[in-house]
Formats: sequence, structure tokens, C-alpha cells
Amino acid sequence: MVLSDAVSVLKGVGPALAEKLGYLGVHTVRDLIYFFPRRYDDFSHLTQLKDVQPGPITVKVRVESVTARHVRRGLHITEAIIADDTSKLRATWFNQPYRPESLKNGKEFYMSGTFDFQRDRFVLQNPAVEQVKEFAKNTARIVPIYRQTEGFKSHQVRPMIEQLLPLIKKLREPLPPEIVREQELVPLSEALAQIHFPDSSESLERAKKRLAFDEVFELLLAAQLNKLEHQTHDSWQIAYKQEAADVLTQALPFALTNAQRRATWEILQDMQGGRPMNRLLQGDVGSGKTAVAAFAGFMAHANGMQTAFMAPTEVLATQHAEGLAKLLEPLGVRVGLLVGSVKSKPREALLKHIKEGQVDMVVGTHALIQSPIEFAKLGFVVIDEQHRFGVNQRAALLAKSSRMPHLLAMTATPIPRSLGLTLYGELDVSILDERPPGRTPIITEIHSPHSREPLYKAIDAQITAGRQVYIICPLVSDSDTLGFKSVEVEHAHLAKTVFKHRRIGLLHGKLTSAQKDQVMKEFQAGAIDILVATTVVEVGVDVPNATIILIEGAERFGLAQLHQLRGRVGRGMHQSYCYIVPSTAQKPSRRLQEIVKSDDGFYLAEVDLQIRGPGELYGTRQHGELNLRVANITDTKLISHIQKIAEQFAGRAADLLQYPELQQRVDNARRRTTFN
Repeated sequence: MVLSDAVSVLKGVGPALAEKLGYLGVHTVRDLIYFFPRRYDDFSHLTQLKDVQPGPITVKVRVESVTARHVRRGLHITEAIIADDTSKLRATWFNQPYRPESLKNGKEFYMSGTFDFQRDRFVLQNPAVEQVKEFAKNTARIVPIYRQTEGFKSHQVRPMIEQLLPLIKKLREPLPPEIVREQELVPLSEALAQIHFPDSSESLERAKKRLAFDEVFELLLAAQLNKLEHQTHDSWQIAYKQEAADVLTQALPFALTNAQRRATWEILQDMQGGRPMNRLLQGDVGSGKTAVAAFAGFMAHANGMQTAFMAPTEVLATQHAEGLAKLLEPLGVRVGLLVGSVKSKPREALLKHIKEGQVDMVVGTHALIQSPIEFAKLGFVVIDEQHRFGVNQRAALLAKSSRMPHLLAMTATPIPRSLGLTLYGELDVSILDERPPGRTPIITEIHSPHSREPLYKAIDAQITAGRQVYIICPLVSDSDTLGFKSVEVEHAHLAKTVFKHRRIGLLHGKLTSAQKDQVMKEFQAGAIDILVATTVVEVGVDVPNATIILIEGAERFGLAQLHQLRGRVGRGMHQSYCYIVPSTAQKPSRRLQEIVKSDDGFYLAEVDLQIRGPGELYGTRQHGELNLRVANITDTKLISHIQKIAEQFAGRAADLLQYPELQQRVDNARRRTTFN
């Protein structure tokens, strides 16, 4: 038997069982070995019958008598009198007609179950049973509990793992011996055996420590190797020019914050080095990321280089182009907008100007690198709201330039430090943790779903004063099973009743891109008073005249998402409000209380990670980017420690050749940690 064998090689695993295992992601022997328990029941402490107390117990007993009967149609009961040298008691099993045959009189058994009151007496209810002479899998130990699916129960995994124990004991050690020794780790084979069948709680903790180390080390080493590989490319040297910096600083209509100055300096230092920058700029809503990117783009222009500025949607690209043109064109920077709506002759002319170097900064969607656009001298690329840029995108960029351009990714979604190290470890990070002075804080309140009337009056008063409003619903269409509001039903209801005298727009993900762009353009232009929308409302789109956002079914959203939605307002000179409305009148959850308490996106991101975990927070489990089964992603101290070890080992990457198993795992992780 080898790790790549299908699980069907195991005794007792036929086609039907193999199919059910497949539903759980288990296809091979390796998959099964790494199909770790989700929790454990501790039945390792034996109790003498004279000492039993109500609750879960494990006993070592003889069976003195067994009876079985059908008490009514569909209900079969097996009863046994069990004994040890101290006492006797009764055990019962429901709908296990095979049980009498397995309870041979006079033999000793381990039994683990719940001792509780049943039909006027205490009995041991439905205990798991194993003969004392057998390897204990279901009793008399810390018992592993696995994920289940329909027609497949946890206890069916244990005999499969038992068959694999000889193979597990022969597995090669993938880590260098000095790392195992210095980090005081148990061998991998021991950790895998103990994670399934722990001898004690201490051995289980040692197994978890080893497996958690492996998971994080492989991920961080992969990120470091990606980072080193990126640095092997040549890039343009974009020199820092004090005169250009002074010209732009004087042209800015505001003073840069200390955080903006620090981030700008980090970026400009990277761009001087001749190796391609690969940096992530994190900044909370309204922290001024675009100004930092504009500063770097202006420095590229001062060095005779072109900049490509990519945004996720046409609306956001258009907004960026307008803002950059207003700031930079008076300084001699020619800004062009290349999106799907630019067609025919204007598009041909723009492409010609880009190729000939007559456009200095091209703003558009990701089609900028996907379509056959030729640049004269592309030196700098800004990517808005795409945190990582993988090998295929890099290759596409390199095809448009004789050297690898410098890359700056920007996000308005603060990333918890532990996730930043694991998911985005190949990027250098700059953080904008200040907001420009003078911004009025958004007033955030939780309101009962039974108190919408005063909210609607407040909304109407704001519209009368010339302002605009977002109303966010979690669903597109109505769903009786979920009980949450939908944009379609809410839009129709408000348009016919409360706000029939107002102009109401509708925006959701099922609209075409052109339809969504048109709705957002109308809202930006002030042609819509109230926009009823799902979370498709783009991060970063500026509507300074919007002063209220009402979020229905707010408990459906995570903290980071609520914070991003709140950031749609408060972008102008008027006081803004965020009204949080849960779907029930129960006490607000912790996340809703936190969103009222704090407007710090970095703090809220950390809290959201603790509450929900990385899978729900970033969809990482669905995309396979963060495949942690044992490690705790909130353990920043552990991750930071392992990062140092990974950095040291990455410096001698040739050593990987000595450890083929580790190399294979790291190669798999490198593929997971890049967009392809």
C-alpha cells in the first residue's frame, strides 16, 4: 500500500463507501491519513461499577446475561447485566439487533457511554463496546470524532485508520532534522498516529504542535520562495527625484498624513532598487491609498515610465481616472481611461497613444493586462482590491515590458496580521493606519426591526435636505426559509409605500455589468435618492452626497463587511449615519456591538477573524488557499516565530532537494498561494 492508492484498497471500503468518503474530500490513502478528527471524546478513564456517577463513563466489565425484544413496531431493545468485581448494573441498546450475538457471556469488554436515568432507573445507555483483548478504537481511550455525511458515520473511519497505522509508522520525516530537534517536535509518523489515536492528552497536544508547525511552515516557506523568485527578475530603476516630489506635494489639496508619508517612502525606496517591487498597501476606508499610488505614479512619470492603474470595475476605474486626471494632468501627466465602454475609433486612438508613449497613466479594469495592449515603457502597476498577483498575471505583465514592472496592490479591507503572513507572505506590506484630519465620524446605531418608522422619517428628512441613502439587504430574492429581507421585495415595497414620492434604484449581483455600471452612474449623478442594494455596492466608489446607510438583516454580515458597508457614507462634508437593523429584536450579537463600539477597521478585522475564522471571513477554505487543519490562524505569535524559520531556510532553498517530500508539499503550497 502506498499513499497515492485509492481508499478502496482498504478492507471494508467498497464503491459505495468510497463515494461517501469522496464527498468529504477523501480519495486516496494520503487524504485519509490527513483526514483529522474534528474533536475527541475522552473515555480513557476507567471507572469501577461501585463508583459510577451520572454522565459519560468507561467501564471494564463481564456480561452476565443478555435479553432482546421488540417492544413495538420499529423499536428493538437489547438489555444486559454487566459486572466487575465491585458491583453490577444494567446496560441498554436501542435498534441494535446484532448486539446480543456480539456480547458473548463471560468475556470482558470495555463499554463507554452515558450513565443516566431511564424509565425509573439508572442504566448505561447505548454504550460503545469492544473486547478487552482488541486494539481499543471506540472505548477506553481518547476517542476521535470525525466529520460525517449522510450514510457515513464517524465510527466507520476508525477501523480504516487502524489499518493504516503500519504505513504511518514507516512514513519518512519531511523536515530537516535540525528543525525537528531545535523546535522540539515529535516525528511526523508519531504525530499522525497520535492525532488519530492519542495515548494521552499530552501526546495529543504534542501531535497537534507538530502538525500545526508543518502546516504553517510549508505555507510560509512557499511564500518566501515565491518572493525570492520574484526578486530574480530585473525591473526598472525609478529614481527618487526631490523636485518632482516637491511639485506634487505643493499641488495636493491636502497635507499627507504621517502614515501616507511613511508608505510613500517605502514604495519609492523599493522602486529605486532595480528589483521588482511586490508590495501590498493596506488602508482603512478613507485613509488615502489613492494619493499614495498617485505619488508613486508621478515619480514613475518623472523617470519616463508609464503606469497602469487597474480597478475591479468600470465604475471604480472611471472614478480613479477622473481623480487622477484632476490632480496630475495640470502637472503634465497624460491620463487615459481604457474600459469596455470606450469603443471603435476612440479606443483605437487610445491604444495607439499608449503604444507610442503619449499616455503616461492608463486607468482601466484587469483587461489592461489581458488584452493585446502594448505599452511604450511600462514601469509601474497599481492593482486595486486584488491582494495577490500570481505567476500568470506576472507573465502577462512581463510580456508588455522588457523588464518586470513594479507592483503595488491596494486594499481597503484591513487584513489581520496572521492572515497577512500566511496568505500574503510573499508581499511586503505598508499600512495606512491614520485618516486625514477633519473627517466627521459616522454615527452608528443599532435599531430594532420594530422601529423602522423613525428611521424612515430620518431618511426622508435627509433626502429633503438634498442627501442620498443606501439601503442594504442580504438577499437578492425573497427566501421564506432564511427570513431575511431581499432587495427585490424591499425595493418594490418601499417604492409603493413609504418612499413612493422618492426615486429608488435597485442594484444586485444578478444584473449585468453594464446594468450595474448604469445604476451606479445614476446614483453618483444624484438621479437616484435611495439605492436598495446587496453588498455588490463597490468598495471605494465615492458618492459624497450619500449620508445614510441602513443595513437590514445585519447579523448576516461579518464585522469587516459591515465596516466596509459603513464606509460607503461619510465621504463628504455632511454628518453621516449608519443604521444597523437585525432581523429579530433579540439582544444584538457581539459583532453588532463591536461595529457600534469601534470605527477602526484593523481592530474589527482581528475581532472578525476570532469570531468567524478565516474560511468565512475571506472564503479561503472554498478556494483552497489556506488549508489549515490543525494550526490556529489567530495564533500570531506562533506564525511570526515560524516565519523567521521559513525565511532562514528559504535562504538556502537548494537544501529542499534533500527533502523530496517537503519539496512536494511546498510546491503544492506555492501553487495555492498565487492567483492562477
